[in-house]
Amino acid sequence: MSDRLSVRPDTYYDSVTLMLASRDAEGVEGVTFAAAVTATPVNRSLLEAQGFDLADENPGPNDLVVALRADSDDAADAAERAISDRLSGSADIATRAPGDIRPRSFRSARRRNSDVNLAFVSVPGRFATVEVAQALDAGLDVFCFSDGLSLNDEAELKKVAIDKGLLLMGADCGTAIIDGVGLGFANAVERGSIGVVGASGTGIQEVTCLLDSTGLGISHAIGVGGRDLSSVVGGAMTMRGIELLDADESTSVIVVISKPPDEAVAGRVIEAAGRANKPVVVGFLGGGGKHDDTPANVAIVGSLEAAAREAARLEGIQIEIESALPRQQTPGFVRGLFCGGSLCYEAMILVAAMGRKVSSNVPIREEWRMTEVETSEGDTFIDFGEDELTAGRAHPMIDPTLRNERLSSESHDPEVGAIVLDVVLGYGAHADPAGDLARVITEALGRRDDLTIAVALCGAKRDPQRIDDQSRQLSDAGAYVTGNSAQAARVALSAVSTTTENADG
Repeated sequence: MSDRLSVRPDTYYDSVTLMLASRDAEGVEGVTFAAAVTATPVNRSLLEAQGFDLADENPGPNDLVVALRADSDDAADAAERAISDRLSGSADIATRAPGDIRPRSFRSARRRNSDVNLAFVSVPGRFATVEVAQALDAGLDVFCFSDGLSLNDEAELKKVAIDKGLLLMGADCGTAIIDGVGLGFANAVERGSIGVVGASGTGIQEVTCLLDSTGLGISHAIGVGGRDLSSVVGGAMTMRGIELLDADESTSVIVVISKPPDEAVAGRVIEAAGRANKPVVVGFLGGGGKHDDTPANVAIVGSLEAAAREAARLEGIQIEIESALPRQQTPGFVRGLFCGGSLCYEAMILVAAMGRKVSSNVPIREEWRMTEVETSEGDTFIDFGEDELTAGRAHPMIDPTLRNERLSSESHDPEVGAIVLDVVLGYGAHADPAGDLARVITEALGRRDDLTIAVALCGAKRDPQRIDDQSRQLSDAGAYVTGNSAQAARVALSAVSTTTENADG
């Protein structure tokens, strides 16, 4: 057995490149473990759990760590070459023809092609503010996938965008569909008449996929970033999105979705929705209901599922949600392991509504925040897409390794009665997320035939992963496959006995 550990100080590669380098090395015959990762605390703990001693090297979060375990020195050598080949794979710019040299700024890109009107910003967080500012200065709408903007910077840059008549989608914007073109993580949904404004990437995905499943299509889906409805940013792009969709001739119904917003900002968003000349469905997760001052054209609902159903109803279509019945009942806790933050939040709301305390790294109530994300406590829900778990790693919708490993460990806990997961398909996501997950589910249910595993499968029929094939793999493994996160949570709740005392006193 050959173990190798090397550290490259102050070396940056994007997380997807590192993931691919790790997979290249793991594909070498005789290699049993390979990781090329940034030395974040989470990644360090994972390497230490594999038996690698980092104490002597003591790498920092800006350092690259390569850890290998192989059956022989030859296999380890081959793995090192595979990683080096991947990390040095970009063509030398000096060998390119003059016309192939890429623009060095947003302004030069626009000068070359006046039709360019959108900048996609995905850079290390500390550089994002400058890049977004330069893109807006060049007169471009911006989709900012990066999450490094401070709240104050985001608020100021969104004011700049509004003054210039531009859109700033983000920061930390996961999904948008503009004129039928998906940005970030998006699904291959049909074009249609329903417009969406979302401070939630997977929330947009679930709502658009539910609508697509009924034959309804999307005109545009404008992502605004998860903090747009905070008190500092003030819902600037959410309200701008409502205005744009109200003016869009192809849109007949507008849907607004978000995790719980700042209360004052929520009021302003509802007022803005009331000024629209079209019906608007406002979905604030965990909220909903008729308010005394709700405008006549506005319906307020409290879940992604309800938002999709109401939008479909306004278009004369009924979304049928299959009755969620588990195959067995097992006393115990519910564990939620999610790649999508809003899907996690929606499922948590349903579990908490049954009087159960839900510990989480994205808690409904601050006093329910997990002490350590590595340790579950009673009913526990984890969003593996949170910054603490994605620093130096690919997003779990691209690389669900951490989530799948946690499923395996949670299935060993005899106090767990049900586990609820999500699988998100679409552009940018893992090419076959059900493949590895199905294997882990099969192993888990092989150990615990009394365990219920419910999967929320978010996808559209035209997605490249083929949703029917993904569903079949998961079902064959023994999972209960549902069409959305609320439905999956209901399966899990129905599976666990009410004899488990887990209410918050």
